[in-house]
Amino acid sequence: MISAKLGHFFDRPLASLARRIDVNPNIITVTGFMITTIAAIAIPKMPLVGGILILIGGFFDMLDGVIARVNMRTTNFGAFLDSVLDRYSDSFLLLGFSVYFYRMGILSGVFLCFGTLIGALIISYAKARAEGLGEDCKTGLMERPERVLLMAFAALTGWVLPVMWAMLILTHITVIQRVHHVYRLMRSKA
Repeated sequence: MISAKLGHFFDRPLASLARRIDVNPNIITVTGFMITTIAAIAIPKMPLVGGILILIGGFFDMLDGVIARVNMRTTNFGAFLDSVLDRYSDSFLLLGFSVYFYRMGILSGVFLCFGTLIGALIISYAKARAEGLGEDCKTGLMERPERVLLMAFAALTGWVLPVMWAMLILTHITVIQRVHHVYRLMRSKA
């Protein structure tokens, strides 16, 4: 939803910074992934630190694409690497939140995290599978930017349980939205 509305909104404001960063965008991608992995490790014991690191990792995740586009360094492998590391990042963060809940003795939170993880992975799979069939599928309420912002918000505010409930519901609604979207596209071509 944020991606659909803003797209490459940050390209222009970050262009001057991106031009000065003479680094392969894949290095920025990997750096963001490492920061997010550290955030996932921090979440169970220091949620506030984890929340700050989620935002920093998210900034790197956005910056890699800006650097690639502004400096004409986009590659299919870069897009592939970014997508793969995004799935690992989502998985690690939700695993970190499940450990947080386990340590707090809130087993329902652990199950919420796993249910949300399933939804997040299926959102990505639905898009990839649709694109493999030649259909565009950038629709839905809970794409990756929304998930990152909600997880950061949860860690920073301590409202982890209500946020996980919202994410569980919204990730699976997004899967349904994508299935319905692709169904309509394919039906119109039949």
